[in-house]
Amino acid sequence: MKHAGSLFVVLMSVWLLWSGHYTSLLVTFGLFSCFFVLLTVRRMGAVDSETVPVELGPRMLLYAPWLAWEVAKSNVDVARLVLRPSMPIRPHLFRTRPGQRTDLGRVIYANSITLTPGTVTVAMDDDGFTIHALTDDAARGVESGDMNRRVCTVEGNR
Repeated sequence: MKHAGSLFVVLMSVWLLWSGHYTSLLVTFGLFSCFFVLLTVRRMGAVDSETVPVELGPRMLLYAPWLAWEVAKSNVDVARLVLRPSMPIRPHLFRTRPGQRTDLGRVIYANSITLTPGTVTVAMDDDGFTIHALTDDAARGVESGDMNRRVCTVEGNR
């Protein structure tokens, strides 16, 4: 029930933010439409801990600023590489093994790698991830395991 309730709160919050109209009639329409979506999604059996990961919320709030900082640093590094006349890049593929236990944790880790400029997760399978790195430094950043450990912490796996 907590997953359904939190999904309703998120749906209604997004509806209110995006609509920009706060008259009683329109807010009532928003309540009914969000409730209808919630009933539909529950009937499909799609409301669970993977689709509405309520328990990740507090840990994700700590992870998001760190990830934003890593993305900003990587943006600067990639911009420096591209603006150099010699363009010292060495694109290559490598494999890494994630430490996450759940599919959701693995997806968060793969997306975090892809969000960081200079690296892209190109494939996921049971054995690990295939990652494309623009430089050796970008590959070493992933292989250091710092992001992997942090996503394990978000997942609740210490």
